[in-house]
Amino acid sequence: MTPAARRRDTTVLTRALGRTPHYVVAASLAVIFLFPLLWNAWASVSGQPGTAQQSGYGLGNYRTLLDYDAGLWRYLLNSTVVSALTVALTLGVSLLGGYAFARFDFPGRNLLFLLTLAILMVPYATLLIPLYVLLGRLHLQNSLIGLSLVLAMFQLPFATFMMRISFEAVPRELEESALVDGCGTAGALRRVLLPAVRPGLITVGLFAFLAAWNDFIAPLILISDSEKAPLPLAVANLRQQSMGAVDYGATEAGVVVLAVPCLLLFLLLQRHYIRGFMSGALKG
Repeated sequence: MTPAARRRDTTVLTRALGRTPHYVVAASLAVIFLFPLLWNAWASVSGQPGTAQQSGYGLGNYRTLLDYDAGLWRYLLNSTVVSALTVALTLGVSLLGGYAFARFDFPGRNLLFLLTLAILMVPYATLLIPLYVLLGRLHLQNSLIGLSLVLAMFQLPFATFMMRISFEAVPRELEESALVDGCGTAGALRRVLLPAVRPGLITVGLFAFLAAWNDFIAPLILISDSEKAPLPLAVANLRQQSMGAVDYGATEAGVVVLAVPCLLLFLLLQRHYIRGFMSGALKG
């Protein structure tokens, strides 16, 4: 082996050894975070006293979940509708709001933006009762549309912040070139800026979906009809059996069903999600 080859091999080995602690830490964190989910998935198919799966391994707990009250598919549909409406409302409003804050200079812009962010400091639960009364006056109580409006409202401060810094990270020259070429403001936004801020949009949409899909408190307050309940509320109601006993098996099955869409979406969109956060971090 030539001296040059030895030096090259030594450099590669040194770099690999230097990265080993990072790999060890990353693997350890992955095990720590994945263990509860893997344990829950295992427990949902294993036998437990007081559950539909008394012994051995099987899908008895999932059959209990499937047939509970209005049925699993009904609750999944409710959660899907609420999540889709929440994501659509959050993306639409935050896109226009972030564009306005980033590109237009108007009196009180920074003050209005700070007031928007100040909503994040208001405790979530304290607003639910006033919102419940307001939805009653709008005839939106006990409705999936009303629940979606409330969930979108709580997502808008963070979403608007993310979209503003995403737009600010895009050079103004791109937009000005589109305007010179004959595009109007709407055309430049649609054809030039939207592709550039796609990672930010995906980040905002993913956060909105996770919040709407997993939220329990808002449906508990705003939804009274069991057939309109989203899946987290249905799983919580399923826990209670006769005489106060808890059906842990069916609850664990419900947690697995709730977690699967979140994991799949995150794995599919993680590259865009990381880019969206990095653009904001670099700008900030």
